[in-house]
Amino acid sequence: MAFLLRVLCLCSALTVALPARPPTVTIGALFTFDSVIGSSAATAIQLAVQDINSDATVLRGTNLSVVMQDTKCSGFVGTIQALELMEKQVVAVVGPQSSGIAHIVSHVADQLRVPLLSFAATDPALSSTQYPYFVRAAHDDAFQMAAVADVVAHFGWREVTAVYIDNDFGRGGVDALGDALELMRARISYKAAFPPGADRAALGDLLERANMMESRAFVVHATPDSGLDIFAVAQTLNMMDGGYVWIATDWLAAVIDSASPSSRQGKTMSLIQGVLTLRQYTPDSDAKRSLETRFIAAASRQSRNTTAGSMNAYGLFAYDSVWMAARAIDQFLDDGGNISFSADPSIRDANGSALRLSTLRVFDQGEQLLKKVMLANFTGVTGRVQFDAGSGRALINPAYEILNVGGTGVRRVGYWSNYTRLSVAVPRLLLNAQQQPPNGTQQQQQQLYSVIWPGDTTAPPRGWVFPNNGRPLRIGVPYRTTYKQFVSKDSSGPDGASGYCIDVFKAAVALLPYPVPVSFILFGDGVKNPSYGELVQKVADSFFDAAVGDISIVTNRTRVVDFTQPYVESGLVIVSPVKAKSSNEWAFLKPFTPGMWAITGAFFLFVGAVVWILEHRFNPEFRGSPRKQIVTIFWFSFSTMFFAHRENTVSTLGRFVLIIWLFVVLIINSSYTASLTSILTVQQLSTGIQGLDSLLSSNEPIGYQVGSFARSYMMEELGVPASRLRELAITEYADSLQRGPGNGGVAAIVDELPYVELFLSTNCQFRTVGQEFTKSGWGFAFQRDSPLAVDLSTAILTLSENGDLQRIHDKWLTPGTCASQSSDVGADRLNLNSFWGLFLICGVACFIALFIYFARILCQFCEYHDVSSNKGGAAGEDSGVFPDPERSLRRPARLSSIRDLMSFVDMKEAEVKRAIRSRSSERRLDRSMGGSSTSEGPSLSRPSSMSPV
Repeated sequence: MAFLLRVLCLCSALTVALPARPPTVTIGALFTFDSVIGSSAATAIQLAVQDINSDATVLRGTNLSVVMQDTKCSGFVGTIQALELMEKQVVAVVGPQSSGIAHIVSHVADQLRVPLLSFAATDPALSSTQYPYFVRAAHDDAFQMAAVADVVAHFGWREVTAVYIDNDFGRGGVDALGDALELMRARISYKAAFPPGADRAALGDLLERANMMESRAFVVHATPDSGLDIFAVAQTLNMMDGGYVWIATDWLAAVIDSASPSSRQGKTMSLIQGVLTLRQYTPDSDAKRSLETRFIAAASRQSRNTTAGSMNAYGLFAYDSVWMAARAIDQFLDDGGNISFSADPSIRDANGSALRLSTLRVFDQGEQLLKKVMLANFTGVTGRVQFDAGSGRALINPAYEILNVGGTGVRRVGYWSNYTRLSVAVPRLLLNAQQQPPNGTQQQQQQLYSVIWPGDTTAPPRGWVFPNNGRPLRIGVPYRTTYKQFVSKDSSGPDGASGYCIDVFKAAVALLPYPVPVSFILFGDGVKNPSYGELVQKVADSFFDAAVGDISIVTNRTRVVDFTQPYVESGLVIVSPVKAKSSNEWAFLKPFTPGMWAITGAFFLFVGAVVWILEHRFNPEFRGSPRKQIVTIFWFSFSTMFFAHRENTVSTLGRFVLIIWLFVVLIINSSYTASLTSILTVQQLSTGIQGLDSLLSSNEPIGYQVGSFARSYMMEELGVPASRLRELAITEYADSLQRGPGNGGVAAIVDELPYVELFLSTNCQFRTVGQEFTKSGWGFAFQRDSPLAVDLSTAILTLSENGDLQRIHDKWLTPGTCASQSSDVGADRLNLNSFWGLFLICGVACFIALFIYFARILCQFCEYHDVSSNKGGAAGEDSGVFPDPERSLRRPARLSSIRDLMSFVDMKEAEVKRAIRSRSSERRLDRSMGGSSTSEGPSLSRPSSMSPV
C-alpha cells in the first residue's frame, strides 16, 4: 500500500512539472484573398486546419486556429497587415504570397522571431541568410528557370526576350534565368520589364519594342492576375502567329488550373494557343485526389458556383505549409515547450504616434519552433516534405511538368527535375534528403514529346529573325590598298565598298528569308592593308556587328567570334624566284641518269647472251659462224626494246626469260616516254628553295603580307625567329624576290593561296614551291552566337551548289597574262632506285634458267660419256668420246675432256639424243650376244654434219 502511494505521488509530481498544452494555438496567414493564388490558398488553408483539428495524432488536446490577413496585392498594405497579424500573437505565419512583401515582412519576423512559411514567394534572393526566419515551403524560381533554360537549349535557341513584372519577384526570376541560360551558351537578348498594374496600352508599347528585336522566343514571368493581358496584347499585334515562341512560367498553369470549365472554353484559352508553360510537379496520391475533390466542393459552396475551378499547385503547397507548422508546433509542445511572448524594449511608439508598435510582442520560443520547422519530414499532398540542408534550406525533389496549351486544355510534353533534367519519364523523387540520385541520371538524353507551336505548327520555330528596329548592321570592311579585286573602298558605289567578298556577301544575304539592312564601314587608313586580327577583335568587342572581307578562319579568331561557312579555300604557300631551263639537243638523254643508262644497256646484252645460250642447241637461228652468232646476240638484245626481234624462241627456258624481259622493257619504255614528254613539253625550273623544310632549315629572310596571320603562324607554329621575317606589301613582292637575300630582298614569301594565285598570274618569273602547308578558308565574322552566321552559312552553300559563287569569282578574279603554271620546280630524272626491283627479278630469272639449262647439259654429258666409255673399252684403251688417233699424243687427258665437253655443248639437241639412244641400243645388243661380235653402229667420231663453232 505504501508503494502505491509513493508511485501516485511521483506521477503527481511529474504532472505538475510538465507544462500543460495550451487549448489553442494561433497561426497567421498572409496573402491576397481575391487573387488566383490567394483564392486557392484560402480554401486549402481552411481545409488543412480542419484536417489537423480532426486528426488525433497531431496537436493532441490543442486546437489550431488561423487568422487570415488580406495584403490586397500591395506592398504597403501587406506590411501593415503583417504588423496587425503580429499583434495577435501568432506563433507562425503561412505566407506571405508576394516576394516583395516577403522581403519586408521578413525583417519584422526576424525582429519578433516568428517563422514565415511561404508557399508562393519564389524569389531566389529570399534564400539568403539575411532572412533567417523566412522558410520557403515551395520551390524557388532558380529551379524553374533552370527548367526554362533546358527547354531553350533543347530546341537550339540562343537568345530569348524576357517579359517580366518589374518587382522583386520578376527581377529575381529573370536574374536566375540569365544565369541558367549562360550555362547553356544562350542569353537574354532583351529585357522587357513592365510595372505592376500596367494597362494594356503600356504593355502594347512594351511588346512593340520587343518585337523589333531579333529574338522571337519570349519568356513571360508575371503574376497570374496580370499575365493574361500580355497574351491579349500579343494577339492584337499578331505575335501569336507562326514563328514565335512563348514560354510562360508556372503562373500560367495556376491560371489554367484555377479557371472554371466555362472559362477554358471561352476566350481565355484562345489567347494562349501553342504556349509552353511549367507547373510544379506533385506526384499523384490518394490524399491529393481526396483534397482536390473536397476543394472543388468547398469552392463551389463559397462561390455558389457548381463549376468552380480546381486547386492549383500553390494551393497544394499552402495546404502542406499549414501541416508543416502544425507538426512543428506539436513537436515543440512534446518537448515541453511553453508558448510565451514578451515586449521588446527596442520597439516603442514615438510621441504622438498612433501605430501602436508597443503592442507587438516577441515570440520567446520562436527560435526553437523554427528549428522544429526545419526538421520537417513527412509525406504531404505535394510529395515528400523535407528540407535539404546542403542547398540553402530548399525543399528536396524540385520538379516541374512541361505543358503545352492546345484547344481547351493542356497536354503534358515532358518533365524536368534537377536530377533527370528534361525527360518524358516521370521524375524519380528522393525519399529523403540523404538519398542520392541514381548514377548517370543527369547524363540522360534530353527529350520531350512533340509540341504544337503558335500558328498551329509542329516544326520548332527558328526563334530568331533579323531585327526590325531600323538600325542596319554595322559591317566592318578591310580598306585594302592592294589587290582591290577582293575588297576595298568604292567611292562611286552606293555601298562605299566593292569587290569579290562584297558581292558574295550581298548574294548570300539576298537568299535569306528576311531583309537584312547593312552599312559597310571601312576599316583601315588607306595607306597600307589593315590588321585583320584587329578587325576581328572589333567584332568581338561589339564595335562592329560583323566583318566582311578576305578574312581567314584561324584558331585564335574562332575563339572570339563565329565564322560562316568558308566561301574561298585558302592556305599558306611559299613563293620563290625560279629560272627557266630550256631543252637542248641532248634532251632525249635526260629521262634516265647515267647509271640507269649503263645498267639498262648492260641488261640488254646480258639478256641477249642468256637467250642465245638457252636457244643455241635448239634453234637454228641462233647457230652459224662465230661472227654471225655475235651479230645475232646484239641484234636480238636491242631489238627487244621495240618488240621487233625477228628470231623466234623455241626452248621453254628461253621463252620464260624473254617474257620477263619484255615486261621489264615495257615498263622502261613507258617511263622513258612519259619522262621525255614532260621534259620536252613542260618548262623546267630551278630554285634554291624546294619546300617548307628547306625554307625552315635556311637562315635567309622570309617575306609576308602586311596584316596577314602568316607572321604569327610562322613564329608560333613553325618557330621562325622574328629577325627573319620581313613585312611587305604585295606590290613589293616582285622586287624583293628578284633582289634576293644578298641585296636586301627575301629568299621566299609566305602568303595565302588566293593572293599568290593573283600575284603569279602577272609575274611569270616566280613559282610556288612545295605543298600548301595549312588548310583554312575565308569566311564572314559575326559576334558569338549570332544566328546570322548559321543562316549565311546555308546561303553560301546554296551559292556554291547553284554556280553563283563561281560566276562571282570569274567576274572579279580573271586570270592574268601568264599561262597556267605548274607548282613543280624541276623534274626528277629516273634513276636505278625506281627500277632495281624489276632488274632484280629479271636477273634472278636468267640465273635460274641458266642453272637449269647447264644442269641438264651436265646430266646429258655424263650419260653420253658413260655410253662412249663402254664402247671405247671394247675397241681399245685409246678410244675416247670422240676418237682421235693422234689426240692422246698431242694433249693431256684433262684438256681433252674439256674440249669434249665444249664440243658436246655445241652439238644440236636432236643429234645428242639420237647418239645416246643409238649407243644404248648397241650396248644392250652386245650384252645379249655375250660380247662376241663388234657393233657396227654409228661411229663415235664428231658427226660430219655439225658445223664448227
